[in-house]
Amino acid sequence: MHGLDTATWRKATASQDQGACVEVAMTERFVGVRDSKNADGPNLTFSAHAAAAFVRAAKQGRHDLV
Repeated sequence: MHGLDTATWRKATASQDQGACVEVAMTERFVGVRDSKNADGPNLTFSAHAAAAFVRAAKQGRHDLV
């Protein structure tokens, strides 16, 4: 399996308790993303490589909507 069941889930320190937020958990090989208001709900799991590629592209503005 991916080991996210034992990983520590974290959300941004700037997030508000009332706000819509996601939480992220990381292992050496996988990254999980879930809704912070539904911790027992489903999560998305990505390979660490795919998650790193997404973050790089986002930092470069490649996922901007404008």
